[in-house]
Amino acid sequence: MKKIFTIIISLVVLNVTAQSHQAFADGEWFRFRIHYGVFNASFATLEVKETTFKNKPVYHVVGKGKSTGLLHLFFKVDDNYETFVDKNTGSPLRFIRQIDEGGHTKDIQIDFDHSSNTAHVFNRKHNTHESFTVQENVHDMLSSFYYLRNNLNVDDISPGEMMTLNMFFDNENHDFKLKFLGREVVKTKMGNIAALKFKPYVLAGRVFKEKESLTIWVSDDGNRMPVKIKADLAVGSLDASLDAFKGLKHPLKIIMK
Repeated sequence: MKKIFTIIISLVVLNVTAQSHQAFADGEWFRFRIHYGVFNASFATLEVKETTFKNKPVYHVVGKGKSTGLLHLFFKVDDNYETFVDKNTGSPLRFIRQIDEGGHTKDIQIDFDHSSNTAHVFNRKHNTHESFTVQENVHDMLSSFYYLRNNLNVDDISPGEMMTLNMFFDNENHDFKLKFLGREVVKTKMGNIAALKFKPYVLAGRVFKEKESLTIWVSDDGNRMPVKIKADLAVGSLDASLDAFKGLKHPLKIIMK
């Protein structure tokens, strides 16, 4: 159960240089209800705000996960993820990860220098500083979601098509891969929503059962907002569904029965 909210924030949290489509705006907010086995009253949120960072206009994205109800009694989770994304390029400037999962804690800040392809990692828990070489057009796990939302070409995409993105996470470079599975209609509390279905490729092992254990649905409209997530974990399974939202840039398309 230890990585539940990391999974949600990183994969509910999908966004490869110039912005081709603006899928979100200042004030966008999502809340997701998370079900894990018998525990079904936990939540994760994502919020976008405009601000400035180092004299640059940015989107400040904050993702939070918190256990409630029975899960909180058995396994306390309190996670905070933040990214500061350059509004003009979509590139991350700073990433923050603060987690408390059953007593397992991390407090990490990553500053990206895209001119030198370097990530400067400050581990605030242990007061250590390290620098790592990263790939061009690198993203953190939050900025990647918003970047793909803006740059996904939904008109030409075909089932089986694979998309890749450079990601830096936990002091390592990763090739984030995303496979398009097709289009489906997803039933939600807001109504039926036309959705694009994807399968991110993940590392099998301690958290996920297999590398194709995760599936995510995003709305097939201008918002490309996450609607539903399913994951087969090494122990048990997880479901997350969109529970509430506000501040969408584009009208939400509801399919009438």
